[in-house]
Amino acid sequence: MEGQGTVAREITRQSDGALDTAVVPVGGGGLISGVAVWLRAHSPHTRIVGAEPAGAAGMRAAWEHGGPVALPALDSFADGAAVGKVGAPAFWLVKELVDEIVTVDEGALCTEVLDLCQSDGIIAEPAGALASVAARKVLPGTGPGTVVCIVSGGNNDVSRHAEVVERSLVHVGLRHYFLVTFPQQPGALRHFLDGVLGKGEDIVAFEYVKKNNRETGPALVGIELECPQDLDSLLRRMQESPLTIERIAPGSPWFSFLL
Repeated sequence: MEGQGTVAREITRQSDGALDTAVVPVGGGGLISGVAVWLRAHSPHTRIVGAEPAGAAGMRAAWEHGGPVALPALDSFADGAAVGKVGAPAFWLVKELVDEIVTVDEGALCTEVLDLCQSDGIIAEPAGALASVAARKVLPGTGPGTVVCIVSGGNNDVSRHAEVVERSLVHVGLRHYFLVTFPQQPGALRHFLDGVLGKGEDIVAFEYVKKNNRETGPALVGIELECPQDLDSLLRRMQESPLTIERIAPGSPWFSFLL
């Protein structure tokens, strides 16, 4: 905690004026507790906000429980901050010194990773993008002032790029998945292409799953939209189609097999 807290010392030394808000990523709690100790001693007015992934919100769970508690499930996607149980010394400092803990959806992290790279030239791993995503959630309530986001990690494996893009597209509402039951007869797929899909709606994944009879064949279909608002019209055409179509919602257990 003491070693990681030197980040706050560097921030205050490099700041031209008052530091109004500091947004700090949270994993086990070492970084934010060390930063909080320094800021409370040298910049006591600074609002300190912790940010952790929604699928590994150990500090939020400890905050609500009154002490460190093991998470029943852990999403390890933001592996730099995916901790099943936060440390007790860190927690008590966070509870005393930190103003707020917010959680960030993993899909939002992916979108931020891409934006940081494409717009700012910053290479960040998912856990490293926690603070800047969280800042978008807390800034509306902070008013004007200086805000610092700690980008804490750049270990972004290029082999994960496709998954990052996929999660981002799902998060912003541009990519959706469906189970479509096609009758085993000529023209069934053509009907789906002509009667269900609209302009600018592309099939990005198509995979037949195991057949259960000779009359029908279910397929997993991924569709990418030009804008999120197009989803309502797509769902309406699906409802009007004679095909049996089931949407796979991002929060459903089925969706875990896609990402």
